[in-house]
Amino acid sequence: MKRLVIDTDTGVDDAQALLMAFAHPDVKVEAIMSVAGNVGVEKTTANVLKVLDVVGQDVPVYRGCDRALIHSLPDASDAHGNDGLGGADVSVSQRPIEQEHAVRALIRLANEHPGELTLVALGPLTNIALATRIDPDLPGKYKELVIMGGAVRGKGNTEIVTAEFNIFYDPDAAHIVFSEWPMLTMSDWEVTMNQGLTAAQFDELRTAPSPRGQFFRKITDRTVKRMAEFGRTTFLLPDPLAMAAVLDPDCVRHAEKRFVEVEVVGQHTRGQTTVDWYGFSGRTPNANIVIEYDMDRVFALLKAAVS
Repeated sequence: MKRLVIDTDTGVDDAQALLMAFAHPDVKVEAIMSVAGNVGVEKTTANVLKVLDVVGQDVPVYRGCDRALIHSLPDASDAHGNDGLGGADVSVSQRPIEQEHAVRALIRLANEHPGELTLVALGPLTNIALATRIDPDLPGKYKELVIMGGAVRGKGNTEIVTAEFNIFYDPDAAHIVFSEWPMLTMSDWEVTMNQGLTAAQFDELRTAPSPRGQFFRKITDRTVKRMAEFGRTTFLLPDPLAMAAVLDPDCVRHAEKRFVEVEVVGQHTRGQTTVDWYGFSGRTPNANIVIEYDMDRVFALLKAAVS
């Protein structure tokens, strides 16, 4: 049984990834931490509770950081809607949240279960960076860290054109995490762009008759419209791909261990993830970068998520 702690800025694709985790028979979600990113932390926290209502699971939820470590930046509500769930008008949950801050909870859980928990980061790395600064031994207490973030060849999706949103939102936090965690798994924006679902596959997920399928459809109506506006024929899965690497490691067809740094001072490159592809720096690799997924296996996980 794989035991997960999930740190998320719950937008549309984060919610999809959460559905995947709760549908997997050999996974237990131990806790969920919210963080600001796609929308503000009050909304990302509320969205976690909405997902829990859909899946009918009771999991402790901890509110995390409401801003980046140093510079606050615009959120991604233009892509995810003002509510973070595509403007789906999902009913507000009455579930409570824990009083403990997410940063403290990340440390406590690691100390209570050393070497047993996989940490999955689907949003900006603010909570994890602060926890690492408080407890420098934290990286050795989690079994592994898997993140959705970065653009390994500089093809980003933000106004800093070489930076991906999760890293761009809090580059200083990402710099801490990449510097202090000895080996994380990185599913980046470019593998997301290279591997998506066909319109037929996406429609199959959206027409699933279950409550989870109906929720999936509601939160992706905006996605369908945006993809049509951009003329795309495939549907992107940023956070579901990262979650797939956790749930079914055989989904990863090819990955490469490389040294990665996060640029924090560049006028035109702040938030860029720079990769030493050829070992010129002589630095020890700190990231296992996913290059290719088995999309049939990923699609199977998504179908299970909406069943």
